[in-house]
Amino acid sequence: MNHNILNNSRAFTMIVEQDPESGWYVGEVVELPGCFTQAPDLSSLEKNIEEAISLYLDVADPDEERPIFIGAWRVTAPA
Repeated sequence: MNHNILNNSRAFTMIVEQDPESGWYVGEVVELPGCFTQAPDLSSLEKNIEEAISLYLDVADPDEERPIFIGAWRVTAPA
């Protein structure tokens, strides 16, 4: 079964961080635990995460419950 994200209407949430040492971008899909990738630029990261999602869905249990993304916010705490 091929889940090409470009032909599928399902949307996913990707959290993006930048590695301070390498400068590379790291993306993780919130709804698919363990689905992540990296790339030197955001355009490549988008392509890589589409491939990672497709590969993840090819082997995932369709009945497995997955997290639901609610939101993100910045919290201030004493350092």
